[in-house]
Amino acid sequence: MKSDVKDDKEYESDKKYKADKVNKDDKYDKYDKDLAVLLAEMKEYGEANHVPIINAKGLHVLTETVAQKRPRRVLEIGTAIGYSTLYIAANGADDVEIVTLELSDERADEAEGFIKRSRFAGQITIVRGDAGENILRQSGRFDLVFIDAAKGQYPDYFRKVYPLLAEDGVVIADNVLFRGYVRGSEPVPRRLRTIVKRLREYIGMVTENDEFRTEIHEDGDGLAVSWRYR
Repeated sequence: MKSDVKDDKEYESDKKYKADKVNKDDKYDKYDKDLAVLLAEMKEYGEANHVPIINAKGLHVLTETVAQKRPRRVLEIGTAIGYSTLYIAANGADDVEIVTLELSDERADEAEGFIKRSRFAGQITIVRGDAGENILRQSGRFDLVFIDAAKGQYPDYFRKVYPLLAEDGVVIADNVLFRGYVRGSEPVPRRLRTIVKRLREYIGMVTENDEFRTEIHEDGDGLAVSWRYR
């Protein structure tokens, strides 16, 4: 019995440590303990298994933008393990509904496992398969779109989500500066030239479009936040 009590205390202490770590790392204290612990576990899992998840600087901009917008309907392109998905859910409207698209069945399975452990399980739908095709199967309007998938497809994703975006919606795209190559002076390796070219095209699409006000946050790997005017 004493051993069980000790284990429970150690478990609760570990939960508190992980919750405090999430709040310290991400500069937020609004998450309940269970969610904070889950997010910390997901971050550790992503780092240990080389799963690409949004970095701390990009996450700060993402959550600030979502908290400002408080979207009720969200389309996420690129689920991975659902890390950013849960941050969006925690900062969106109380009744937020998220449709998140993931190509990899393995990643979708991992995301499903994590999301089921959160209080947002009933508000998040994972759609498996090619994002470009699945965007076209969506209906209704989305208040916010988060793009964090195949970088070379960003212009195509934007064209396809445009008809689905609310008149005052916002599009957030991660990794738009791609290792500094997109706006840097360093020669681009041959294998990356198409990606860099497409990301430059994407930035042009959202910065030269009079319907949008776009800010490129250069911390991290670059995050583009594009607000659509009514």
